[in-house]
Amino acid sequence: MQRLDAIKHIVICSIFLAASFAAGASTLVHNVTGYTMNGGKLVRFAALEFDQGRVTRLYANAEELASSQADTRIDGQGATLLPGLTDAHGHVQNHGLLLQSQNLLGSVSEEEAVQRVSAFIEQQPGQDWIQGRGWNQVLWAGNNFPTRKSLDALGADRFIVLKRVDGHAYWVNSAALEKAGIDKNTPDPAGGQIYRDAQGNATGVLIDNAMELVNRVIPPTTDEQMAVRLNLALNNLASFGLTGVHDAESRSQYVRVFQQLRDSGSMPIRIYAMLYILDPGNDKYLAQGPIIDPEHMLDIRSIKISADGALGSRGAALFEDYSDAPGQRGLLLLTDEQLTHHMSRAMKAGYQVNTHAIGDLTNDKVLDYYEVLVKQYNSGGLRHRIEHAQVFRPEDIQRVATGGFIASIQPTHATSDMNMAEDRLGEERLSGAYAWKKLLDSGAHLAGGSDFPVESPNPFFGLYSAVTRQDHQNMPAGGWLPQEKLSREIALSLFTEDAAYAAHQENVLGRLMPGYYADFILLRDDYFAVPEADIWKNKVLATYVAGKQVYNSALD
Repeated sequence: MQRLDAIKHIVICSIFLAASFAAGASTLVHNVTGYTMNGGKLVRFAALEFDQGRVTRLYANAEELASSQADTRIDGQGATLLPGLTDAHGHVQNHGLLLQSQNLLGSVSEEEAVQRVSAFIEQQPGQDWIQGRGWNQVLWAGNNFPTRKSLDALGADRFIVLKRVDGHAYWVNSAALEKAGIDKNTPDPAGGQIYRDAQGNATGVLIDNAMELVNRVIPPTTDEQMAVRLNLALNNLASFGLTGVHDAESRSQYVRVFQQLRDSGSMPIRIYAMLYILDPGNDKYLAQGPIIDPEHMLDIRSIKISADGALGSRGAALFEDYSDAPGQRGLLLLTDEQLTHHMSRAMKAGYQVNTHAIGDLTNDKVLDYYEVLVKQYNSGGLRHRIEHAQVFRPEDIQRVATGGFIASIQPTHATSDMNMAEDRLGEERLSGAYAWKKLLDSGAHLAGGSDFPVESPNPFFGLYSAVTRQDHQNMPAGGWLPQEKLSREIALSLFTEDAAYAAHQENVLGRLMPGYYADFILLRDDYFAVPEADIWKNKVLATYVAGKQVYNSALD
């Protein structure tokens, strides 16, 4: 792919922009500064026409625009127009649950987190199960994990379950531990850890597979409740300029409800579902084979496997010990036999395999198995993905490109993790960590996402992180591991045409060209003109999917 050279040139389209895909487009969006990526090249335009949900023509300038015969005209009032952005790795159900529960993001201490939970409990009279998400002990003095005792002070008449920011640990109270049957004699499950005190008692923190001990006793959500949650999430995501999401853990209930929303015409943005491979309810979809929606509102053709944990909770599996925890090397969530079994059955069914791999040991294993199984099942054309692709040994980076695999990255993870990544990995291992530029230079395909609700779903946060490698206070000066910075063009491609390629949708989504769906957003600021420091501050004015407006900031 010659994107790095092509991106140096801004292409002002003339001939093909003037060519109409279908005469007499019905709707014209004008008075805009328009941009789209097209095969790694930046295209500028002054107006866009669409009909029946698809782009029919772009106008390069006012002179060309005079020839428009559009029936309906939308005045963009000087806004910037970009292709709709796609998050290539998010968790829609978890985002909806966060919107319905206590948000602990940004809490600066265990005490503040408990205070937020206490305030939430006061607003939820009679609710037995109190859930929340977003705590991060790395931001607290001492960096120590919280304990059940601080939650027990809120009373013993409720079950409190609070998920860590990365989704790989629970912090629960004693009532929840008792409900789950966790006591001093409960062994650590395979791929999980029950944190214990000096006497061997559970402290209230459960890592990775140990979380399932609590999950199995949380009351199930009805389809009606799930529909409300997913619809809440999807509409919220549209407000950030997202026109599509690759849902990175679609359990069978979510898929069933997504299908109901799709069939009723009430799904505002597109879903590319990654079936959660450990959910037996998804076996029927594997047996059926890939399900491609003719309008690509709900495509079901990939599966999700989680192979290890996260760096922040020391669950990412490493070849060598954590630099700040001698003797710990993380957690492999599946045995080698289980991992290859699930990869094999997905490839055999014609499904793309998307494997969560954060640690260098896990990435090496996944590459090993992909290389063998792709040959066995002749499945290279399925574009198998590595989700997160955070820590590689330098010698493994080229293998991603050579194998034709996709590195699905989340730029905001780098700027969130930079406060602890070197502590966990040490300086030497950082050379292969969050190495987006190295991956691109190797010839690998990338796709961009956020991993919401681990991070904010706002794609402009991700674009900013990719370009600057800084937090929102513009720190560190020059960016963290600045050699891995990306250009604005490449960053935009990650969330548009590259995300579409990662979903086998590059012929209809990810670009604003004749024949492509009219998925676009109107913005307050010009993404290519504002100072780098202001990229994350942009505001979405309106979001359109297949030419239909699904969000308008004026209605907020």
